[in-house]
Amino acid sequence: MSQTLTALSAALPIAAGWSLHSLRLRRRIEAARRDPLTGLWTRDPFEERARKGLSQKCQRAVLVLDLNRFKEINDTLGHAAGDAVIQATGHRLGRWAEEHGGVAGRLGGDEFAATIPGYGIDKLRADLFTLAGQLDQPVPFDGHPIEVHTSIGAAYYCTGTGDLSTLLRRADEQMYKAKQRGGGWRIAHRLTVPETATVNGRREGRPGTSGEAA
Repeated sequence: MSQTLTALSAALPIAAGWSLHSLRLRRRIEAARRDPLTGLWTRDPFEERARKGLSQKCQRAVLVLDLNRFKEINDTLGHAAGDAVIQATGHRLGRWAEEHGGVAGRLGGDEFAATIPGYGIDKLRADLFTLAGQLDQPVPFDGHPIEVHTSIGAAYYCTGTGDLSTLLRRADEQMYKAKQRGGGWRIAHRLTVPETATVNGRREGRPGTSGEAA
């Protein structure tokens, strides 16, 4: 009996060491899947979590948003100011998505996405109004406020099989329309037929296509 207790006592520190090592490894893996500037999920882990939400057979809204005239901020105030705006936008979007039981991610550059449970179009309109107000608050930098304006597109999904690629594409189209009119938000109600031309699987005009960048 004493030999067994001795063996267990010797094994406990080893087991504890492996548990700590595993915990640190998991944290490193998760950190690598998050955007270092905003703390949001990067594209692949965001899409993994968004697809899980869509598989739950419930109402859902998928959002795509980006910053208006972000290049001007970088060009006139510098990249540090641009980083401050990206960071603030990510933090604001992340808090909003978490408060609504959703998930948010940074897709790259000044482009973000989120998905939240849906409780009807009227509720979604109210949620987007609140989100736009939060995102468009000035960002303090070097003692001065930087004006921020966003464009948000949303695709509302009710029942059936939700395809994330289609929802992101339709949300992206509505975001572009909002951007063309100076910002704000728009909601796509029909999800089957794209409203704009496609180049290499993306909306014409998005970065990575042959059209002009949005």
